[in-house]
Amino acid sequence: MAMFESLSKRLEGVFTNLSGKGKLTEADVDEAMREVRLALLEADVSLKLVRQFVEHVKAKAIGADVLGSFSPAQQVLQIVNDELIEMLGGSDGDNKLNLGGAPPHVIMLVGLQGSGKTTTAAKLANYLRKQGQRPLLVAADTYRPAAVYQLQTLGKQLTIPVYAEQAGSNPVDISVHSLEYAREQALNVVILDTAGRLNIDERMMQEVTTIRNRLHPGEVLLIADAMTGQEAVRVADDFNKAVSLTGMILTKMEGDARGGAALSIRSITGVPIKFMGVGEKTDALEPFYPDRLASRILGMGDVLSLIERAQEAIDEEEALKAQAKMQQGKFDLEDFLNAMRQLKRMGPLRNVMEMIPGFNKLADTPDMEEALEGDQLKRIEAIILSMTLEERRNPDLINGSRRRRISRGSGSTTQAVNQLLDQFHEMRNMMRQMSSGRGPWAKLAQQYGGGAGMGGMPAIPATAGFSNQSKHSGGKKTGKAARKEKRKHKARSGRR
Repeated sequence: MAMFESLSKRLEGVFTNLSGKGKLTEADVDEAMREVRLALLEADVSLKLVRQFVEHVKAKAIGADVLGSFSPAQQVLQIVNDELIEMLGGSDGDNKLNLGGAPPHVIMLVGLQGSGKTTTAAKLANYLRKQGQRPLLVAADTYRPAAVYQLQTLGKQLTIPVYAEQAGSNPVDISVHSLEYAREQALNVVILDTAGRLNIDERMMQEVTTIRNRLHPGEVLLIADAMTGQEAVRVADDFNKAVSLTGMILTKMEGDARGGAALSIRSITGVPIKFMGVGEKTDALEPFYPDRLASRILGMGDVLSLIERAQEAIDEEEALKAQAKMQQGKFDLEDFLNAMRQLKRMGPLRNVMEMIPGFNKLADTPDMEEALEGDQLKRIEAIILSMTLEERRNPDLINGSRRRRISRGSGSTTQAVNQLLDQFHEMRNMMRQMSSGRGPWAKLAQQYGGGAGMGGMPAIPATAGFSNQSKHSGGKKTGKAARKEKRKHKARSGRR
């Protein structure tokens, strides 16, 4: 996650330095905690919270018995991970929405103007519909120009009903009337998009307080912009005192801010974070799990979120077909293209890779930086679509003249076509190694997943239709790799 990239790198450096120690002394812990303190302060975490965090970690690290299965450095890493989870809301962090009682259930969204409240209302409605609910969006912001139109446009895109009244209507009356409309239409969740202001003012607070008293919502959620840093913490505290928040949704978590608000806001306000916005699209809303975010901050990945995202994006039937072809050694460029398209639906490739244990380091290498560019998948798609169906199904047919034709048809270079074909064969080799438990990729899977084969590391190709390749599978090689293989085969034949 871009927001915590700098913090992650600093913390990674701390634990890399500790990893060479056979036994940690108090001086080692002091030095490590000094670096952790600087990392958190640079991430814009409040000074008071940083002091508490460091004191807790230091006390546990010095007094802890080192477990047999852990090195001292791993022990400290585990303690830091536990404290991060506690700072973010605890291992039993409550991200469940209160939808109890008789419907319609009311969810009231509050926040400052510009925090992404209207867009988040649509995202939340989309999320709830996927959970089997029947949501209604309510345009209760009659002050901001085009707020009602924006919500209606989003509702139309998602085919989710929007309740709105004519300009000049009272927001309190609109909210009350929306309940009657929801009952008539058999809609069971009402999401109120209330008005925001540039600053917190008495009139604004009085309006949202009145709506809360009239409708008795099960949830009053603050939409807080994580990019505003410690200002978001102050806003959350003020809203909580005025309207008794039941939860928060942090928006723009995909941004490149320092992330201190996300780390501080729960501890200071005591209000749980329920969701986080991770992109501009209407499906870019994720439930907030303190343990998963802590794991990503420390570079340990987030496999559970990755699996959940894959289950939403991946066509299971297509994945099973691709799996069968892999096992038979018949996986081709057409399957590769389908898998890339499914991978694309999971979100930005960099974000996906950061969820895989160990792959966050690969994402920062020069080769991967280029591969993770936004247009890279489009270029790959253009090259493959410039091939004939026969060429996609049998890449070995692609000789020099065909490569030149494909490069012209896709608007790329022959070098780019060669690179794609090489990467395709490397990918097949990687999956063969991971499924057989032998080779460099298998070692990486074992290091981060704890076992042979795919182990505990469900890499992206596995969820995108590249899964469980048989150790006997794998297609023919092309170019230099093919010639090298041919020479080896002749040498073996000669020895016989």
